Amino acid sequence: MRDLRTKNGYSMAKEHNRVELDPPSSTQPKSELAAPIEPAQVRRADDGEVQDRLIELLDLVAGKSDDYDSKLVRELMTAALKLIPDGRDTGELKLMTASMKEMRYAYRVFGEYADSHKVTIFGSARTPEDHPDYKAAVEFSKLMAQAGWMSITGAGDGIMKAGHEGPGREASFGVAIHLPFETTANEYITGDEKLINFRYFFTRKLMFLSQAEAVVCFPGGFGTLDETFETLTLVQTGKASMVPIVFIDGDYEGDNGSYWEGWDRYVRQQLAGRGWISQEDFSLYYIAKNPQDAADHVFNFYKNYHSSRYVRDDLIIRIKKPLRDEDIETLNEEFSVLVKKGKIVQCDAYPQERDHLDLPRIVFTHTRYKYGLIRSLIDRINSFDAIDA
Repeated sequence: MRDLRTKNGYSMAKEHNRVELDPPSSTQPKSELAAPIEPAQVRRADDGEVQDRLIELLDLVAGKSDDYDSKLVRELMTAALKLIPDGRDTGELKLMTASMKEMRYAYRVFGEYADSHKVTIFGSARTPEDHPDYKAAVEFSKLMAQAGWMSITGAGDGIMKAGHEGPGREASFGVAIHLPFETTANEYITGDEKLINFRYFFTRKLMFLSQAEAVVCFPGGFGTLDETFETLTLVQTGKASMVPIVFIDGDYEGDNGSYWEGWDRYVRQQLAGRGWISQEDFSLYYIAKNPQDAADHVFNFYKNYHSSRYVRDDLIIRIKKPLRDEDIETLNEEFSVLVKKGKIVQCDAYPQERDHLDLPRIVFTHTRYKYGLIRSLIDRINSFDAIDA
């Protein structure tokens, strides 16, 4: 277990490397007009007396109820209290309850390792150990562990097992799913405190992406492609933070060629060729030549870039070291299409920010589209020689 800081007697994890791109200013729905009218004899969950009792509970359990985090928990409790008056059936209540418990437990496990960089590895559970893809996954995950990164995989066999074999048990997370087949975790993660079992794919996928600072995909079947396309979709639409998305396969011989080269041809012909994706979307992923090339691509993404988030429509890109004025001007010349108004500037942290306040920022009001160009912008930032603080 990692040592955690404490505040008011409660554990506090260190600042996460992976932060939410677009945190909501409020969790309240804009309208509840579609919800059924609550029976008159039932006290509404947002009634003043009910809210006072929730505040008392928060004070009793957490010792505080007046900060923003406590307000969010109170909104969560209020939403839960509305479920029975809404008429939710037992199956729906089971799903919501189980998914919330899964997320709470998983966040707690990952929170013990908040300061560690993490890479999510996707790939087939059916890949045999003598396959080139398996060997490449072992080599890649070992390279990442040597650089201090931890690996997150689905905990099963095949590529998932290879992703644990490379770094070993200490640097591995297992994110398992209950299935009627492939039910056991691999030998490298079985019994470890970092093995988390999920009932639902959507909560499992949330952990795969929300905890990772890079996503690396090896060849696989429907599940692997589902995870690959969902990762691309979330980043392409700005619903997830920008991370390097890298594709690797083993050394193939014969007429079929590379798995990912074939996938790339399909995407270019059938998606881009029909206008379903844009040219800049090809910047969202990288097909690596080999495991070392894949690792170098991830490391270079974080050469100067640290993380990003929105405050309203302002995109705040945190960097490790400041850039020169002439480099900022170059960004304005090359990426003006991303700017809704004003210019790209370098500044300190916004008042609304709560983490990594010591890092310099590159900020502009974003048009909220062309996220593939945001990926290119990050590459351009990393290409400059930063100023030593």
